[in-house]
Parts: sequence; structure tokens; C-alpha cells
Amino acid sequence: MLFRGFHWWVESEYAAGSLLHVFSVLLKLSVLSSIHPLFAYLDGEKIMSFNPPLCSPQRIALVRELYGIRKSELSMRLGVSARTITCWELGLQAPSAGDVAGLCRVFGVGPEFFEPQLEGLPVASGLPHFKSYRAGTQVAYRQAQAYVQVTQDLVRTLRDYVDFPALHLPDISADPELAESIVPQMAAQQVRHEWGLGDGPIGHLLRVVETHGVCVVFAPFEFAGLGAYSVFNGGTPLIVLDSASGNYYRQRFNLAHELGHLVMHPDAEPGNKVIEAQADAFASELLAPSEVLHDELPTRIDGVGWLKLKELKERWGVDMNVILRQAHVSGRLTDQEYRKGLDFLSRSGWKLLEPGAISGVEEPSLIPHALELLGDVGVGPEEVRERSRVPQGYFGVMAARRPLLPVRA
Repeated sequence: MLFRGFHWWVESEYAAGSLLHVFSVLLKLSVLSSIHPLFAYLDGEKIMSFNPPLCSPQRIALVRELYGIRKSELSMRLGVSARTITCWELGLQAPSAGDVAGLCRVFGVGPEFFEPQLEGLPVASGLPHFKSYRAGTQVAYRQAQAYVQVTQDLVRTLRDYVDFPALHLPDISADPELAESIVPQMAAQQVRHEWGLGDGPIGHLLRVVETHGVCVVFAPFEFAGLGAYSVFNGGTPLIVLDSASGNYYRQRFNLAHELGHLVMHPDAEPGNKVIEAQADAFASELLAPSEVLHDELPTRIDGVGWLKLKELKERWGVDMNVILRQAHVSGRLTDQEYRKGLDFLSRSGWKLLEPGAISGVEEPSLIPHALELLGDVGVGPEEVRERSRVPQGYFGVMAARRPLLPVRA
């Protein structure tokens, strides 16, 4: 991508001018021997090539964004200009051996981290599905995307050693522009059918999701406020859970919501309000099927109604607002009664966090268990980490069954 972009720049801006002008611009940035491998052309004929650097521009940008450090901050810590860092990340200039040592010191990685990605290994390119792009800063969103990349690096390495569960996701796409659609309900019912979940409550949803080929990890606390998010770009689908959400019921809904994106929106543009509503509808139907609950759902929001909602909440492992929604969708609650219920939840503060009998959260086991299996045959976690080139602190987060403390550079 960078090479094509540079060729375009040369051909469009300087095709009619002097090639020496191109070189003079580049010389202001670096000596020719440190430029990314590419060819200069004159009248369609290759006239010069440059030696490749030992440091990948993409890997420099990746680790900087992973740790949430701006170019201005990194430049001060390394004693170089922000412009120089920009040139490194664009492949216009390669860092010296001393600069690489400085990068290793700042980020706590070895020089092998910056080696170019091996040919044939895909780079994560799909945009994650965030519930909102207004929950955090641009730095936080880039940090979250970088975390996806290094997590997928670890998963690919583990797959070299361990057979992961086969991917089994129903192929049911939803129109991202169709607000009123029955596809989310149909997709949830299809997942239950194909996964053999029956009509009853789903016990350990996270384990069920992992069993069908989806990898689940916790997010580092640094960008936990972004909420859960997911991505599927041709490799192993990945769901990243919010580390700050210690609520059992909310976590299950968020997990089901992200599963809905993986099933219905593999190619949809993230951040669309319609697809977020569709994922909510999918999650509600998956966790609390409206037809199964129909006869038990309350018809009035009064004392008896709230007792019934609380009882269904504990049995099905979902918040009361989900049961309320299903009661409204199925026609058991009128618009007026539904609004009455939502208003009470809002006034009581339960819309943000409902009380519940179950504490703690469901824990991921796919990556931790794979590492345990490898440990049993003499392949330690440090060997896996080094091969996958994941920074130490973030490796610990990915390998954990529970959220860990923040990772700092």
C-alpha cells in the first residue's frame, strides 16, 4: 500500500518534471540507502532501486498506537523530531540502529518486533465494530485497532501448535440500511438451531462462542471505556470485551451483541446506528427468545410485573431491560407500559447498572487453555510470545482469564 502510494506520488506530481527534484525532496528526509524498497521509473524504465530497511514502518506505527503514544510525545522521549517519526511510519526514512534501540527501550520490546511481517501473513485490515465512535478519543480507537492486530498475531502463532475449534457462524446478512427488519430475530434463532442450544437459557455463553471458533479476550484497561467490540477480516473472528464492565448480565449481552455483528455484518460499515440496533435485537432474541418467554412475560408494569421481570432476569441471565424489550416486541406490553418500565429503570439508575444475584463475569478460556496445553509439552508462554512478537504486558492481558491492570510504556 505504501509502495503504491509512493509510486502514485512520483507519477502524478513529477511525471513531467525532473526526477532529480524527487530525489532532492527525499534527501531532505534521509539518505537514499535508508528509504523503503521501491523503484524509480523514467519513461517506463526502471533506473534505480533502494535496499530494504531492517525496520518495518507498519510495525513502528503499530507499537506506537498500541501504547497510545502520540508522535509528539514519542519524539521527545527519543530526541528526534515528530516529522522524523512520520517519515519512519511512512517508509520514507529508516531509523538508525540507535533509534531502534530507543524504540525498544520505550516500548519494552526486542528489535525483532520491528522486523517486517513475514510474507503470506495477513495484516488486520477490517475495522472493528464499536457501538459508538464518540465514547473515546481517536488515540483510544487506534489503540484498540492495534490491539486487534497483535491479538491476531498471537492467535496465528498458537494455531501453528494447537488445533482451534472450527469456525461455525451462520451466514445471514442483514441490510445495514433497513431499520425495521426481522433478520436479527431469524439470525438469533438460526444460531440457536445450528449450535444445538435448544430453547432454554444459555449457561456459559462465552464458552459456547469460543467452542464455535470465535476468539474472545479482554481489553486492556487503557481503552476499556470504548466498550466491547469485534472484528472479522478473514482470519479468526475476534471479540474484545470491556475490562471495566464487571457486570455478569451486561457482559453476556455485550458478547451476544458482538456475535450478532459477526453473523450479520461481516461487510457492513461499522458505527451505523441501524446495525447497532440490529445487533441489540439479535442479542435480545438469542439470550431471551420472545416466543419461548411469551406466556411468562408481564402485561403490566406494577409490583407483580417487576417481580416477574426479576425472576426471568436471573433464570435467563439477562438484564430486565432486555426482558422488557422482548415483552414489548412480542406484544405483551403496550407502548405505554413499555415506556413506563424504561422510565422507572432510568429514574432508579438501573438503566446503567441493574442489581443482580450473580457476581463476577464469564471468563475466556481459548487462549489460556492453548497456552496450558503447550506448557504441558514443553513450549512455554515466553517462547510463544517471542514468536508472535506480542509485547509482554499485552501478552499477559490476552492470556488472562480475568481483566488485568493497565499496561504502560
